[in-house]
Amino acid sequence: MDTVDTFELSKEQLVDHADKQMDLYLEDNGYSTVQKLALTCRILFDNGHDSGLAGQITTRGTDRDRFYTQRLGLGFDEVCAGNFLLVNEHLEVLEGEGMPNPANRFHSWVYRARPDVNCIIHTHAVHTAALSMLEVPLEVSHMDNCVLYDDVAFVAKWPGVPVGNEEGELISGALGGKSALMLSHHGLLIAAPTIEEACVKALAFERAAKMHLLAAAAGKIQPIDVALGKEAHDWILKPKRNVAAFNYYARRALRDPRNRDCIERPADRASSGQNG
Repeated sequence: MDTVDTFELSKEQLVDHADKQMDLYLEDNGYSTVQKLALTCRILFDNGHDSGLAGQITTRGTDRDRFYTQRLGLGFDEVCAGNFLLVNEHLEVLEGEGMPNPANRFHSWVYRARPDVNCIIHTHAVHTAALSMLEVPLEVSHMDNCVLYDDVAFVAKWPGVPVGNEEGELISGALGGKSALMLSHHGLLIAAPTIEEACVKALAFERAAKMHLLAAAAGKIQPIDVALGKEAHDWILKPKRNVAAFNYYARRALRDPRNRDCIERPADRASSGQNG
């Protein structure tokens, strides 16, 4: 094999070379849809997105006007693959036992407005919630958070509990074509084409909010160059990279004994002789 003199390549050529290597070497995962959802709940809980029963995660089913969501009454640290419900856009349960969170109504509005969106995450992560109390947009000004660069919409005034169609229409309209939304006095919303990307962006959002608060307490946040911000956004957001990042967070979550049951369904536990 001929050796390429990479010191003579342009940045664009090196990026293209890295893209091809990622496609070749970064592996997908074998998790089912509900396993990915359960893992995402545990990952989010472990990274500061805990707020009791608040927050939802949904993903489209095979029929695009149906989606999976966790059963109301469980915290993110309790959600398992067997806890998910399949509901229609009217939140009527088609599969599973229990009821969905009534706040999932705005998910139905987002799915109707955005055919490109297949997964929605909404949480009240603590730093995001604190920043939302200031009624200011999230400032993305660090390379690590550029997965969200120029991609975060903002609702300046709290519309109230999002269980009505009015809130669903407002939230879906404010989101527009972006993949994230800051809701004042409330929390964050992520709308993404895959569960893996939604998970990565939710984690980045909360980290960006924490960094925003820390930096603003020390001085004025300086913006980054627009072209470089978009470059970093596109670099971080590659699908293979999102899957690799999700796989890392999943491995980390599953090393915790408290999370090892999350990818099991009740039948799995029964066949292995476990109770629960």
